[in-house]
Amino acid sequence: MTIAQAQQPLVFIVSGPSGSGKSTLVQKMLEVPGTMFSVSCTTRLPRSTESAGKWYDFVSEREFDRKVRAGEFLEYARVFGKHQYGTPRRYLDEARSKGLDLVLEIDVQGAEQVKRALPAAVAIFILPPAKEELERRLRARGQDPEEAIQRRLERARQEMLRYTEYDFLVVNDDVERAGREVQAITVAARCLRSCLSERARKILESFGG
Repeated sequence: MTIAQAQQPLVFIVSGPSGSGKSTLVQKMLEVPGTMFSVSCTTRLPRSTESAGKWYDFVSEREFDRKVRAGEFLEYARVFGKHQYGTPRRYLDEARSKGLDLVLEIDVQGAEQVKRALPAAVAIFILPPAKEELERRLRARGQDPEEAIQRRLERARQEMLRYTEYDFLVVNDDVERAGREVQAITVAARCLRSCLSERARKILESFGG
């Protein structure tokens, strides 16, 4: 077993309001070698642009509840009082067995649960450039009625109030720069873990440290 495989995987949490561009920045993180994505499970219907198994696995309420009872989720929550979302525990097991680091794209409710279960997880919150820009992005999608847009904006306001629960804030006003920042966070977290590794400890001990 390699040193990477012997270690627990780093878990990166990426949260942000709908329309902040977090999915694009998650893609940037996944360009860093040695990372893998955790596909979330949800009871909502797929949008026309979505395919099962890429960002989400789409299941029925009954199947989701079965998974909850079986303890298959690392975290789960009901969002907007409607659809359920959850992070399957099996992706953490897969990351551990493959010696990879795991990237989760989840909301603040899920992030709180994961941090409680995995205190060493690195939490990144994605900020839109401004409230007006977030609203413009939501409307530009052309997917939601006015009621849904207003609900998302109110939820964004509530999520923003919890930014102090995150380790890093990234403003997504320039996707290339923001992409470099989330990649830098990924690499920096690995460097910190390396400083705490058994291998590093033995090297320091050989020098009398």
